[in-house]
Amino acid sequence: MFIVNVESAVCRDDQWLVITRSMKEEHAGGTLSLVGGKVDVEGNTLDILERTVKRELYEEIGIEIKDAVTFVYSSSFVTEDGCNVINVVFLCEYDSGTAHRKSPDEVEAVHWMTYEEIMNHPKAPPWTKESIKRAAAARN
Repeated sequence: MFIVNVESAVCRDDQWLVITRSMKEEHAGGTLSLVGGKVDVEGNTLDILERTVKRELYEEIGIEIKDAVTFVYSSSFVTEDGCNVINVVFLCEYDSGTAHRKSPDEVEAVHWMTYEEIMNHPKAPPWTKESIKRAAAARN
């Protein structure tokens, strides 16, 4: 069985919305990341991944995005404790709200950074760089 995780690539004025993950997080604490989270079980439903992206952005950093989200890519990984995860990244368009650290247990800091700043950041793991690279290509 897989855990399904979604992430949002939000770009505004040529800056990407990223967070520093809380050190309390089980996976990749202290690293630069897109905002996202696990998909909840909802039974028979539509647009579950898209709604999860919106929910996570609002719960973690207090912003809202426009309804249309664009699939960027999917990947899989295994956590340190052996859980298999499918990760799905969506390109999202900012709508409203001021990004702030709404969920301290999950978010250490919120940043708007350029593509180059993320690619050169010492705490940006390879998977975050890959997601930003692919999301930037999807914007063009």
